[in-house]
Amino acid sequence: MAADRERLLEGIEHARAGRWDEAHAVAQSLEGDPQADWLHAILHKIEGDASNSRYWYSRSPHSYDSFADSAAELDALTREIAPRDRA
Repeated sequence: MAADRERLLEGIEHARAGRWDEAHAVAQSLEGDPQADWLHAILHKIEGDASNSRYWYSRSPHSYDSFADSAAELDALTREIAPRDRA
């Protein structure tokens, strides 16, 4: 699953750069993976689509209200999935 982890890290970088289509493509390509679903939830939260965001949070181990700051949440996701040497 190292390839999936690398794809998720790419998706996070797309999100940080405001490349929403690319970030969504990554999240959607890995749908069903709890971390990818978390990324998907964060993206919809950033976009202001709370209802859709809450749906994706329900598929992840996190909740909509856990983070107030999306940058901090992306950092938390990165720490969760990054290989130890990259964290």
